[in-house]
Amino acid sequence: MTVKMLVFDYRESEKNFFETHNLENFEITFFEESLNIDTVKNLPQELLENTFVISVFVNSEVTKDVIYAFKNLRVLSTRSTGLDHINRRAAAEKNIDVINVGSYGAKSVAQYTIGLMIALIRHIIPASQYIQNQRGLCENYVGRDISKLTLGIVGTGSIGASVCKVAKSMGMNVLAYDLMPKQELFGEVEYVELNNLLENCDVLSLHLPFTGDNYRMIGEKEIRLMKPTSYIINTSRGEILDTFALYDAICQDRIAGAAIDVVTCETLSFHCHKQSKKTNTTLFCMREAEHIKRLTEFPNVIITPHIAYETQDAIDYILEMTFKGIIDCIQGGSRFKNL
Repeated sequence: MTVKMLVFDYRESEKNFFETHNLENFEITFFEESLNIDTVKNLPQELLENTFVISVFVNSEVTKDVIYAFKNLRVLSTRSTGLDHINRRAAAEKNIDVINVGSYGAKSVAQYTIGLMIALIRHIIPASQYIQNQRGLCENYVGRDISKLTLGIVGTGSIGASVCKVAKSMGMNVLAYDLMPKQELFGEVEYVELNNLLENCDVLSLHLPFTGDNYRMIGEKEIRLMKPTSYIINTSRGEILDTFALYDAICQDRIAGAAIDVVTCETLSFHCHKQSKKTNTTLFCMREAEHIKRLTEFPNVIITPHIAYETQDAIDYILEMTFKGIIDCIQGGSRFKNL
């Protein structure tokens, strides 16, 4: 049996996996574009009729109309942990298995988070730009001793826990907030209430999945609790942090700086993933993209295009787990893998 499969949000970094793995039972069509209602309209009827498996990333918008457009779809896979871009109720109505990839890239994201923290606090990027442009004064690049600072971790899953351990090895004091504290971290970190963490940390690092309930969990009210000498790092999901409140705080010098690898509207702000030319851009996304552009002009802000997890090892692992889950579904495994 040959399985007809469509892969959306396909990137150059994923080619290595498909070139080195034998997937002879799959007939795969690749699309650099994200899956949404507009890209569906451009697909030939043959694909809408016969596609059995679809794989997407978080940039896709898998709505009910998208799901119902495919007549024989049986497996819907996302190469991510988050699932909020998929209408799971519509998938259940059509008896479609939904699978994700749990706990991928923990070490990669943790390493990247620590890298952002060091680059931010030691002013590495503006110092490098000084050498390139010969502008400003070297005295502007005085940093702080990382081992003297307190790190506040919000979310101590696999990634947050990894960041905690690296931070401790660097001599940092670590505070943590989690609705479900991890017993294995007791003694390594001090679990406190969120407001306590915000008031006392020198660096705030976010490591939460987006659930909908935690939309803009860190907003103007929360940022105002922080020290004016503190920093914010977000390598989790853009929806967790209010970009507009962050922008205001940076403009008003209410925090010392920020490093973010994620925003809410990544396709518009980062331009790393293709989308349909017909896709309508919301007013919110246009406003956020404008604020992101303005934030890049501040020397105490680092913005990168959702690459914290992107090591070749992590990408290959994601694809390996994706196909393992797909094959399990095809062979009769239970629905909703890794949820």
